[in-house]
Amino acid sequence: QVQLVESGGGLVQAGGSLRLSCAASGRTFSSYNMGWFRQAPGKEREFVAATSRSGGIIYYADSVKGRFTISGDKAKNTVYLQMNSLKPEDTAVYYCAAQRVSGLGNLVAVREYDYWGQGTQVTVSS
Repeated sequence: QVQLVESGGGLVQAGGSLRLSCAASGRTFSSYNMGWFRQAPGKEREFVAATSRSGGIIYYADSVKGRFTISGDKAKNTVYLQMNSLKPEDTAVYYCAAQRVSGLGNLVAVREYDYWGQGTQVTVSS
């Protein structure tokens, strides 16, 4: 198994930036595809960004394209989500997730992920 711990959330004004970190332990995250999801109050958990193990495939939700960037540091077993030009509608709990590499996994589907972090709150004020 892999344990995931998110950090870096907080309160920021609209237009500001935050960088979320997801530290993995138990297994190197190079063995997994990695994703970021978010969940706002009263809403379903939704896809934000994901990367294949190799980094060769990267997906972003339409709502964050051009503003968010997913990246990783293999040596640190850490994946990041750089969030720029934040909007109030980005307010949510953000979750890091890991998907066992199968070659067939859907990187944007919540149900396809095997391990989840505890979440970190991001609040964007107007």
